Amino acid sequence: MIQPLVTEKQRVQLLAVGAALADGQNIDPIPAVRLFTPDAHATWLLAALDPVDGDTAWGLIDLGIGMPALGTIKLSDLAGIVGPQQRPVRRDFYFHAARPLSEYVRLAQRDGSIPD
Repeated sequence: MIQPLVTEKQRVQLLAVGAALADGQNIDPIPAVRLFTPDAHATWLLAALDPVDGDTAWGLIDLGIGMPALGTIKLSDLAGIVGPQQRPVRRDFYFHAARPLSEYVRLAQRDGSIPD
């Protein structure tokens, strides 16, 4: 059985942050979920979900080429991505954010990849 990319609790957190950002609040959210390709070097550290479409996620994206950056990706697109060995994107069950997103961005840009 394939696990969902985000749990219901994570979805609620992502949507709440997305709504706050859509309302113009200046916040530095804590990432809710870390997704990765088990057979490649791509990682998505997601902090918000568009409250209108419920599919467009925002966060720190690291495609494994040394240039992590903030951006958006649709969860439905992530569900269709597979790595070179045909392994799908997975949720990191053990991820617990240790810092706000801005700190992950700073460290990732310094080091060329997402820490933790």
